[in-house]
Amino acid sequence: VQLQASGGGLVQAGGSLRLSCAASGRTFSSYTVGWFRQAPGKEREFVAAVRRSGGSTHYTPSVKGRFTISRDNAKNTVYLQMNSLKPEDTAVYYCAADPNLILSSIASAVRYKNWGQGTLVTVSS
Repeated sequence: VQLQASGGGLVQAGGSLRLSCAASGRTFSSYTVGWFRQAPGKEREFVAAVRRSGGSTHYTPSVKGRFTISRDNAKNTVYLQMNSLKPEDTAVYYCAADPNLILSSIASAVRYKNWGQGTLVTVSS
């Protein structure tokens, strides 16, 4: 499956953005999809994931209550709604997908087989 991330941009602190991850392929609903981010000089970190077929959602603690991940399998798209953005959310955001992830690996970037290009989110203070 090929992934295309979009929706990044410049926003003031407290604002909102919605990222989209559009996928090719008929079996997208069987993939777990995750969002990761990488800030300058830092390692890539897990943000959120939604398990296949509209299953459970998972978040890193720093975004819980502010970000919402969802999927529309009919459109082969996963969304990341980001509210109450903070300057520390500034990063390049990547979406990734894998058909065989187990729950214990959901936050592990190395377990995802397919990656999209990043989309830059900049939050100004």
